[in-house]
Amino acid sequence: MIVDNAHPFDILLVEDEPADAKLVRSALKESRVYCNLHHVADGVEALAFLRRTGGNYRQAPRPDLILLDLNMPRMNGREFLAAVKADGDLVGIPVVVLTTSDVERDVVASYKLGAAGYITKPVDMEQFVDAIRQIGSYWFTLTRLPLKT
Repeated sequence: MIVDNAHPFDILLVEDEPADAKLVRSALKESRVYCNLHHVADGVEALAFLRRTGGNYRQAPRPDLILLDLNMPRMNGREFLAAVKADGDLVGIPVVVLTTSDVERDVVASYKLGAAGYITKPVDMEQFVDAIRQIGSYWFTLTRLPLKT
């Protein structure tokens, strides 16, 4: 579906549930989104990745897109989103909330904090794969992202 011969897209998945991370990885593969998926477990680790701090992240790529769960330990998704959108070096990275929460106050708060989109994780695997396919199609086919520097 999505082809870029120059380079694969980099997606940062911020998700504390290993099973959900595995599901996203499988859905991306099945959707044939040409990407490198980088997975971190919470907002603290995600900021270290984005700021290239700590031994593990000194060579971390700048992601083209961040997929963000809301309910995580240490630093939740709302706190992470606020930190990213307040950081002049990170503010331009699109963040799509991908969460089980369908609570209106979470949707409103996420958009107020600068989320580029809000998707409630479908329970059905086929619908989940379709949602990931649509995310990939929108962000990596229809939109124009800035060139990597």
